[in-house]
Amino acid sequence: MTETGRKLGCEALGTALLVTTVVGSGIMAVNLAGGNVALALLANAIATGAILVVLITIFGPVSGAHFNPVVTLVMWMRGDLAAGLAVSYVIAQIGGGVAGTLAAHLMFDVTTMQLSQTARTGGAQWFSEVIAAFGLLLTILGCVRYRPDAVASGVGLYITSAYWFTASTSFANPAVTIARGFTDTFAGIRPLDVPVFILAQIAGAVLALVCARLLFESEPARTP
Repeated sequence: MTETGRKLGCEALGTALLVTTVVGSGIMAVNLAGGNVALALLANAIATGAILVVLITIFGPVSGAHFNPVVTLVMWMRGDLAAGLAVSYVIAQIGGGVAGTLAAHLMFDVTTMQLSQTARTGGAQWFSEVIAAFGLLLTILGCVRYRPDAVASGVGLYITSAYWFTASTSFANPAVTIARGFTDTFAGIRPLDVPVFILAQIAGAVLALVCARLLFESEPARTP
């Protein structure tokens, strides 16, 4: 397999496994929580944070472990990724994410093809997605600058906490958002609500890049 093929394979498979975890753990949590939504959300958050640590650790050395179009966007804006490869990354991420949703449905023996009916809309939700993406990208850029070895744990911990401090439960990822439009389960979002979530995520990511340039890039990089 070519180097580009390996990178795209990692992005597709990594995003698929991420979404499988988000959707699958949501289904399992609802099945076991007995109607306790807080407990279900806690289980969903822990599973998602944990899988991010694993996926970034194993795929990071190959593709950079973006699994997220706004991460890819920021890396392209920084000049770390060629435009053509960035577009291919995004296609792989979206395709992998949708495949991950279908895999979760198959594991739990629910209807494979679904559209979510869960409304996630309004100013508070949209602003939450700006904050969620901003914090995620700032975490990544800060770790890349000063502690590259801490990216996996930093991202996993950030997303686990952001599930709880954002009203939207921190999607922070256009590929995951699109994929979650295809599941009418605990993790779902109505397809109608997806575009504004994505715009908010892009805005948050770009703001994080601006902030990182102001705060980090005038400082000398530190070695671990």
